[in-house]
Amino acid sequence: MALRLKSAARVRRGFVRLVLKLLTTPLKNYSLKIPNDLVNLKRYIRKGDVVLVEGNERISEAVKYLTQSSWSHAAIYVGDEALRRDHAQRDALLERFGAEAEYLLVEALVEEGVVLAPLIKYRDFNIRICRPFNLTRLHLSQVLDDVLGHVGDTYDLRNIFDLARYFLPVTMVPRRFRRKALNFGSGEPTRVICSSLLANAFLKVRYPILPEYLELPSSVRPRGLLRRLDPRRFGLLQSRPAGLVTPRDFDLSPYFEVIKFNLIEAEKFDYRRLQWAESEGSSGALEKRGLER
Repeated sequence: MALRLKSAARVRRGFVRLVLKLLTTPLKNYSLKIPNDLVNLKRYIRKGDVVLVEGNERISEAVKYLTQSSWSHAAIYVGDEALRRDHAQRDALLERFGAEAEYLLVEALVEEGVVLAPLIKYRDFNIRICRPFNLTRLHLSQVLDDVLGHVGDTYDLRNIFDLARYFLPVTMVPRRFRRKALNFGSGEPTRVICSSLLANAFLKVRYPILPEYLELPSSVRPRGLLRRLDPRRFGLLQSRPAGLVTPRDFDLSPYFEVIKFNLIEAEKFDYRRLQWAESEGSSGALEKRGLER
């Protein structure tokens, strides 16, 4: 009996490894739209910023379709917090990442669980930086405490068939079920996408991401000029469960600023000095031309 159980466990581990390998295999047709200025990125990114990533794996394609968005992954920037807070692992992080240990992200990966990763990891990916507007220092510290406290957590893979279903055509999923289709069916607080880790941290300090609005009773609705000034004019906020938050929600949220780090130094950008490749005649030859100032 014990031999059979060991054999079954071995087969199951092999199946899990195969599913994860197939789902996380990079796709060949990935295209970086704009080269990332890593110097500017490191200069302007702040702790607590959410980094959205357009992934290049099979599972990324499923997430992008189900959320109707370019963004399939979300991580949170913690900078050098892990070095400053945990002296026991400081040497290990410096040995592993070198100088890049000063610029770390916390992210949840299906195959690895919650890990620390260098910001430079996503240099060759399409990314977007979303900054929580006016988040207090106290609440920022609590958000960082929360995500760093989860480093080392692993995904619950007992229901590996929840992952295997992403081999099926996601176009078959009805629109109203697409967000829920991203959840693991085991009921565990782990998801096939990482955004629930971030959502939990922000929701614990009551920072909104993309809440729903409940209409105020007519008896307490502001009127006239007060309607424009009263922050309750949209209604009462009702947060979504963290497990239903997707990377796209951080992009759509009115509470997160989009940081255009590649062109952040606006005074140095002059569109009139850009060079364009233009077709010449029927031959289709390309020539770079400087536009007039």
